[in-house]
Order: sequence, then structure tokens, then C-alpha cells
Amino acid sequence: MGAATLSTGRRWLKPLLACALVALAALAAAAWWSQRGTASVPVQPVQRADIEAAITATGILRPRRSVDVGAQVSGVILRLHVQPGDTVHKGQLLAEIDPSVQQAVVDAGRAALADLSAQLDEQRVQHRLARQQLQRRRQMAARGATSVEDMQTAEAALAGATARMAQLRARMAQAQASQRAEEARLGYARIHAPMAGTVVSIAPREGQALNAAYQTPHILRIADLSAMTVWTEVSEADVHGVVPGMPVWFTTLGNAPGQASAAQPRRWHGTVRQVLPAPVPATAHRQPGEAEGSAGAAPRVVVYTALFDVDNADGALLPQMTAQVSFVVRQARNVLAVPLSALQALPGESSTFRARVLDADGRVHDRRVRIGVTDQVLGEVLQGLAEGERLVVQAQPQELP
Repeated sequence: MGAATLSTGRRWLKPLLACALVALAALAAAAWWSQRGTASVPVQPVQRADIEAAITATGILRPRRSVDVGAQVSGVILRLHVQPGDTVHKGQLLAEIDPSVQQAVVDAGRAALADLSAQLDEQRVQHRLARQQLQRRRQMAARGATSVEDMQTAEAALAGATARMAQLRARMAQAQASQRAEEARLGYARIHAPMAGTVVSIAPREGQALNAAYQTPHILRIADLSAMTVWTEVSEADVHGVVPGMPVWFTTLGNAPGQASAAQPRRWHGTVRQVLPAPVPATAHRQPGEAEGSAGAAPRVVVYTALFDVDNADGALLPQMTAQVSFVVRQARNVLAVPLSALQALPGESSTFRARVLDADGRVHDRRVRIGVTDQVLGEVLQGLAEGERLVVQAQPQELP
């Protein structure tokens, strides 16, 4: 009896040991797989960051104040006293044009004025003589020693002398006005700076002839580079989001003076001054000879111009530089931020999303998160997450509305 019982116990012991070994192997495999899965899940902690929602555009830098200096008289440029890049003050001599022709016109005018002055002096003598003759005729008429006809002749001579004097005075006034204009033109042969600034360009060269008969020839441009204006092209889809007074910043291509590295480009900040109401004339990108609206032509692009000013005291900004502009619509500083790739949209919810949180035990839990300001990468956490919590990041970022 005892031997039979022992044999039966041994027969049941082997299956039990096999089941236990299988269970232990399954638990070990599950634990290993759990650890392997947790280790392979991409996670990112909730941290503080600055978030900014912005409208991006491209702009061109132009001086806030500039003037094109031209020539108002024709002639050959004798001397250019400045070069591009020179700093000039208001009233400084910039260029000289050959004044010989204009000087001859002024000299001729002065001679004509001298002739008119001599004629007026002669006419004064004739006027004085006519007045004396009229006085003698009146004395003779009182004694009855002259005729009425002689009296009328003397009166007419005096009146004629007076009229000729008035005519000469008018001609002299006209000649003097013309002379002042010609002398002013002679002064235009010496071109002076109308404002202080920097010479940014010079069109002609010394010895070049200028013709100011039909239009004012352009000589050079002076600009005040201490303040710049960014002319930004904003698409019609974004223009309603750009309003005067909103903050804006931009960067330039390449490293500017005072910039640490290309990874951290220097930013210039400003405020939108105005948005021009008329769009910039734009045409479709067409091949030569291709009519607008023809098959294969690209659609016409409509852009509007937004202006804002920036200080340039250090001279790092130059005219015609390209600016990468960001108009700040909303921003949040030093807030809890979550990557958008860790959020999933909920049906019917506009600001609430689902996030998967990985706890200390390696288990994943769903969490409802309310989001505020977002940019292209991060979203501001308003409710649902704490700093330092780890989020499971998806392979593709979740696009938020």
C-alpha cells in the first residue's frame, strides 16, 4: 500500500513541476517583454519653455529716411567729393558741375539789366525835361502867350515820358526775377547734401555729361542708417492677423555682428507701424510670352506690405538685407510645455487632448490635458500635467486646430 501511494505521488509530481516551470518561464518572458517595451517607448518630460504663435513672412530692409540727390542743371561733372560709404553732414559739398554755360547766361543777364538801368536813367532825364516844358507852357498860358495846342503837346510829352519810365521799371523787374533764377541755377552747379547721413550709392562718374532738360539726373543717394524700416510681404491669407501695434521680430541671413553662432541667430524686435491698404503688384510666374491666365500658368499671388521700424545704432543692418519676420500673435513665457507629438485630438474638443503618461512603474495611463498657446512644436499646458511627468511621444506630431 505504501509503495503504491509513493509511486502515485511521484507520477503527479512531475506534471506539477513542469507546469510550475512553464509558469515561471512565462512570467520571466512577460517581465522581460514589459521592460523591453517600456525601454523602447519614446518619452519626453514635461518642462518649462517659451511658446510663441506667430505669422511668418519675408521682408526687405530699407533706411527709414533717405533722399535721392539729383542735378538741376546740365553739364559735365567736374568733381565728386564723396564716395559710397562716406558719412556726410547737411550742407556738405557733394559734387561740382561745369558752370561755364550757366555762368555765361548769368553774365548776359547782368549785362541786360545794366542796359535797362541805363535806359531808365535816360528816361528819367526825358521825364524831367517834359515836366519842365509843361511848367513853362502853363506860365505862358497864364499870360496868354501860348496856344492850347502847345499846352496839349507838352502834357502829352510828360505823360509819355511817365509811361516809358513805368515800362522800363516793369522790364527791369522781369529781368531781375529771371536773373535771380539764373543765379540760382548757377548755384545748382555745386550740389550740397540736403540731409545728414551715409552715401549709399553714386550713379555717375567724374567727366560724365548730365542732361537736365527733360528730367532730373540721379547722382547719388544719402540714407540715415541709424534707423531701418522692414518692408514685409504678408500673404492675403495672413494679412488680417497683422495689425498695427503688435510685436514683431526678425533675423537676417548669415551671422550679424554681436551674434554668437548660426544656431542662435540675433533677433531684432519692433512693433508694427502700419499695413498698407493696397496690395503689392504681383504677377504669376509665367514663361516669356505666356499670357496671364493661360494653361499651365501659376495662380497669381497677392501680398500686402506691413511696415515696422528698428533701431540700427550699431550699424549691423544694411539696406536691402533679407529679413525673416515673425509677427507675434500670442505668446507665453516660462510655462509648462508639452510636445504636440504627445497629444491626440478628442472628438468635439477644441482645447482638450489625450496624452499618455508613463509612471514610475513603467505603466502607461491616459490623461486629459487642456492646451493654451501653441506653436509648430510645443503647446502650453493649462491643466492635466505636472512638471517632470514623462509623456509617450508618437511617431508623427499631432496637428492641433
